[in-house]
Amino acid sequence: MTIAVLFGLLFLCMFMGMPIAIALGLSSVSTILLFSNDSLASISLKLFEATTHHYTLLAIPFFILSSAFLSTGGVARRLINFAVDCVGHVRGGLAMASVMACMLFAAVSGSSPATVAAIGSIVIVGMVRAGYPKAFAAGVIANAGTLGILIPPSIVMLVYAAATEVSASKMFMAGFIPGLMMGGILMVAIYIVARIKGLPSQPFPGVSAVLGSGARAMGGLMLIIIVLGSIYGGIASPTEAASVAAVYAWLVSVWGYRDIGPLKDTPWRFEGESSIRAWGRNIVQLPWVMIRSVTDKEVAHVVKDAAKVSIMLLFIIANAMLFAHVLTTERIPHTIAESIVAWGLPAWGFLIVVNILLLIAGNFMEPSAILLIMAPILFPIAMQLGIDPIHLGIIMVVNMEIGMLTPPVGLNLFVTAGITGESIGWAIKAALPWLSLLLVFLMLITYIPQISLFLPEYLDSLR
Repeated sequence: MTIAVLFGLLFLCMFMGMPIAIALGLSSVSTILLFSNDSLASISLKLFEATTHHYTLLAIPFFILSSAFLSTGGVARRLINFAVDCVGHVRGGLAMASVMACMLFAAVSGSSPATVAAIGSIVIVGMVRAGYPKAFAAGVIANAGTLGILIPPSIVMLVYAAATEVSASKMFMAGFIPGLMMGGILMVAIYIVARIKGLPSQPFPGVSAVLGSGARAMGGLMLIIIVLGSIYGGIASPTEAASVAAVYAWLVSVWGYRDIGPLKDTPWRFEGESSIRAWGRNIVQLPWVMIRSVTDKEVAHVVKDAAKVSIMLLFIIANAMLFAHVLTTERIPHTIAESIVAWGLPAWGFLIVVNILLLIAGNFMEPSAILLIMAPILFPIAMQLGIDPIHLGIIMVVNMEIGMLTPPVGLNLFVTAGITGESIGWAIKAALPWLSLLLVFLMLITYIPQISLFLPEYLDSLR
């Protein structure tokens, strides 16, 4: 009866069009009032603990803020130019460069829709002008944008780590090789299609141009080294690395590239000025820039947008934690786990069930909400069947990638439709041919655990 009321109310509220956060909170509170011995005070206490007692969750607002600065600044444009100079001379190279740019931006943003918006708004128009079909360009970007939640740092991985209390650092390590692998699969597929359809290539700009564009993109590339290097090297936790990333992203956008803020469009060097003198002048300006940034309208707008996204996500997480609390106190996951184990279902069979459940859920819910609802249920079962929790986490993240491309709640589809000015139905058709690659990749990740576990186990052995 408790299970029926809890999940019945949740799905009823969702089908009525209620926001997922409210649906989670309302179904949880109703179940506590009807069936639980917990007091009403426990509800407010759990909501408070959800966002204050999980140190890992503090990384989410910082990564969102750093992503907002980098999306608004010229980091995405410089990463794209660098990627085009590297692989644009290969047949289909502009599309391959778009995937490479998505991989690079994913490593500094942690968000899939942000990756599609930042990279797609520039490269889709460029690919169409170069002679690529518009649907081809949109489909590539919609799929490559999903790498935003697989290549670390990933907000979805942080949510899984908070829900299951596994190491966020190990989740980041585990996502690195699968992210590179998925990007490589997309690039190989693009090359094959380009050879068949005779898609164009760009002339090779020369080694000096590649080095020059790499130097100009170094502001964004350094963030990858700072965040992942500090986490993988054991120097900083994900939360500490995220806070450094937010400050660095502000520094690069406002003081370094000067795409926003009080120094917007101001050159680093004036005519006839030596490089040493220019560096001295700009370093002296830094305290003034920090003070002026507080009142600058563009900077304030970026911070405000990041705060809105953070509050929305943390509100969903708080209500989902309350939902997980009800599941735990009523022993619902343990009951389900005991039933499945009693069926004698092997680990490989259980993983098939997991993939089917998550693929269905991805059609109707946002990734963070799915993880916070499903992880407390699936995690105990996986432990009893001997499935590594880090491996389970990567499987769930890849399923969330596919959910970004499946209607009616595929966030990447809406972003792609908005960028191209086409309908959501057109965006679905454009992304559909590439979705089969993600499904094949999901099978590889599910049944070859070492793809996910090799890097964390290797780094642990070094330590």
